[in-house]
Order: sequence, then C-alpha cells, then structure tokens
Amino acid sequence: MMLAAAVGFLLLLTFVFSGLIDDRRNPNQQVQSQRVGGGVEVVLDSDRQGHFIASGAINGRDVTFLVDTGATLVSVPEDMADELGLERMARIGLETAAGPVTGWMTRIDEVRLGEIVQRDVRAAISPGRSETILLGMSFLRDLEMTQSDGQLRLMTN
Repeated sequence: MMLAAAVGFLLLLTFVFSGLIDDRRNPNQQVQSQRVGGGVEVVLDSDRQGHFIASGAINGRDVTFLVDTGATLVSVPEDMADELGLERMARIGLETAAGPVTGWMTRIDEVRLGEIVQRDVRAAISPGRSETILLGMSFLRDLEMTQSDGQLRLMTN
C-alpha cells in the first residue's frame, strides 16, 4: 500500500512539474485576444530569457512561434515545412545567427496568432530541425507593437 502511494505521489509530481516546465518554455500556450476599437490585440508574456514564444497555427496546424522582429520573413525549419506541406519555391540565401545558409522561398496560406490572422504570408524554409518557427516581419509588418514590463502587445489596425 505504501509503495502504491509513493508511486502515485511521484506520478503526481511528474505531472505538476512537467506542466510548470512547459509554462516556462512557452508562457503563451493559450494566446488570448481581445477586440480593441476596430482591431484585435494580443498580449504575449516573455519567457525567463526575455523571448516571446507563443502557440499559433500555420494553415490550421498548431505550431510554436518565436517572435523575431529582426527576421525579414517568417522562417520555418525544413522538417516542419515538410510536415506542414509547404512548397519549396526559389532557392535563396539566408543570414542566420550561425552564419549564411541556403534555403527556399515559400508562401503560407494562413498564419494565426490568437485572433490575428495574416493570409498569403511570404516565408523562408530554413535548413535544420526545430520545433520553433521564427515569426518575422512578413507577418508582423502590419501590426502595431509595444513592449514593456515583460509583455509584447500586438495590435491590428
């Protein structure tokens, strides 16, 4: 009986702490949107390192974004692009933090962050494997952005 109680307690701790770790990695798993004036506002909380990571969707499929205002395009890792069925178009040179690489241009029918939706978004398919997609300026360009106190506010006009 004591062994069963101990195992049950360990399973409960594992469940609780795995949820806490997920919340730390992506504090915006449930992106909340609100109507403000004639637009939509999304408020993201930063993670412990000051990055803005959030759950969203590409063409109706759930993905994880890292907001990157320094990225010209939405950048999808090659393995994710294959899973999402993105078409490789023209080859392009990409500048990454690790140096120059060769990737492909693509177009995404729909990118969604909360209730903010952009259609026909230019994107790059970058080499490598990752579960995180860079949400670059090809998505962010038409949004008003304000950052303060560990939060990033994105608003449509």
